[in-house]
Amino acid sequence: MTQQESSPETLWLSGNEALALGAHEATVKVASGYPGTPSTEILENLTGYDNVYTEWAPNEKVGLEVAIGASFAGVRALATMKHVGLNVAADPLFTASYTGVRGGLVIIVADDPTMHSSQNEQDSRNYAWAAKLPMLEPSDPAEAKEYLKQAYEISEEFDTPVLLRSCTRVAHVKGIVASGPITASKVTPGIEKMPAKFVMLPANARQRRLAVAERMEKLALMADHSSLNTIEWGDKKRGIIAAGTSYLYAKEAFPEASFLKLGLVNPLPQSLIKEFASKVKELIVIEDLDPFLETQIKAMGIKCHGKDMIPAIGELTTAVVRTGVSGKAGKTDFAPVELVPRPPNMCAGCPHRGLFYNLNRLKVFVSGDIGCYTLGFLPPLSAMDSCVCMGASIGVAHGMAKALGDEGKGKIVAVLGDSTFIHSGITGLINTVYNKDYSTVIILDNRITAMTGHQPNPASGSTLMGEPANSINFEELCRAIGVKHVRTVNPQNIKETHDALKEEIERDEPSVVITRFPCVLIPEEKKRKKIPLHSNTDNCTGCTACLRIGCPAIHWEPLTAEEVAARGGKKAQKGISRIDEVMCVGCGLCKQLCKFDAIVDGEEKS
Repeated sequence: MTQQESSPETLWLSGNEALALGAHEATVKVASGYPGTPSTEILENLTGYDNVYTEWAPNEKVGLEVAIGASFAGVRALATMKHVGLNVAADPLFTASYTGVRGGLVIIVADDPTMHSSQNEQDSRNYAWAAKLPMLEPSDPAEAKEYLKQAYEISEEFDTPVLLRSCTRVAHVKGIVASGPITASKVTPGIEKMPAKFVMLPANARQRRLAVAERMEKLALMADHSSLNTIEWGDKKRGIIAAGTSYLYAKEAFPEASFLKLGLVNPLPQSLIKEFASKVKELIVIEDLDPFLETQIKAMGIKCHGKDMIPAIGELTTAVVRTGVSGKAGKTDFAPVELVPRPPNMCAGCPHRGLFYNLNRLKVFVSGDIGCYTLGFLPPLSAMDSCVCMGASIGVAHGMAKALGDEGKGKIVAVLGDSTFIHSGITGLINTVYNKDYSTVIILDNRITAMTGHQPNPASGSTLMGEPANSINFEELCRAIGVKHVRTVNPQNIKETHDALKEEIERDEPSVVITRFPCVLIPEEKKRKKIPLHSNTDNCTGCTACLRIGCPAIHWEPLTAEEVAARGGKKAQKGISRIDEVMCVGCGLCKQLCKFDAIVDGEEKS
């Protein structure tokens, strides 16, 4: 990571890398968040700079609370999260709008239109409106860095937390970014007691509510003259209002049009919008997801097109915008790259495969959660029946148990990963014990937040900054909550796992099964010597037992009747299974299922 104090340098950065640089140049001192695509790399890159404390929090609510505390102490603070994480952080967010700040406080939220890696689409601009907070929306990495620095200036000048909305394309696209000067805060760090401002009892909160209203009026006046909102005059037959990546798509589709580009999307520059609208013949609002701008512009009494032309579902592209406005897709700028089809699947050697294989056999309802293991719902494992949001699996299972009563006994389990259990699953387990149901909770413990790229969590034994840390003992934690029956198994041992699950699921009270084995993709596992298994195809009868675990390292080879006869096989045989020794890591799951010695130990590989 390049660092500089004053010498400008041209860099090639992703949006997330640019945001980390912006935080460095804005002299952020404390940053906290929870990993979630597409926001994860912001904090990971920020650890490369000196003089900033950076951490992963158990969830987004805690991350924002940490940032609020740092702001109260007079330093600039940053909280990062993806769009669904803002729901978790909504409680402190709305009250922080009332308390205001001391040191600048910015919350970066990354939306995910089209749901490339999310359970829902969500337009976080609605949170800015509802919480009465300013929101900035950059369109590329260079703007992301500069907007973040400006967000801290706005935060301290107007005594407010500031939201910065990113999205998948801004977060992950690469662009040219110029480094800039370090802009230090004028706030003096230290403890300053301000109970009327920071203690939100009703009497104080009523006064702060008035301060929030006054602040938003000042911000609206600022918006009309801010360099964040700019008019680009072109052909006045068509005027387009847009922000973020929607501006880039619209600009590429209609370069001849006039544009009002909004960098500050809440509050809106009403006078500027009215001036722009009065000078163009046709006004079109182009924005992804909700009609956030369009609704407010129409409420000003201004006629415009919007969602009657532009879809409200999924990501926009230049072609989508061009087709929506003109009815013609126009030329294709470049053909899409042909990719080799690859069905979603757990990795070869994934420790969760053995668990879901057993859950499928036990024919229970599996209340699932957010993680790599959500792929357990796919055939042939087909062992996940619901998935709502982070940490919801335990509560959903509890609700089902209460609804079904004795009819549901022995039929309901909840599964979630170690990071998700820490994020928001612990409270669900407390509720299960306190309110006395019989469901079994299964913690898939690989000691890492695997889905988002192996970020450490409070069970990992290390921090984001690479320091050794306490590692949560789940067995002791669950017993402390009140779970009487807690057991730990190796999910790579099919029989051991099956017997433990069967016994715990049949209990008439809550139980926890911890399936503990490391993720095959962490560096320690990659370095470990692997002994791939080998196919003894002479013994293969084509029974397909090994295929039922869905390992990508096993494939099926069909045989003709003549080929089967030549092998001495039965007439019913249709083919044989074969192991890809390049992919196989020797976990042994398939060998445990083969009754014909058709899978044998192979040679060691590194």
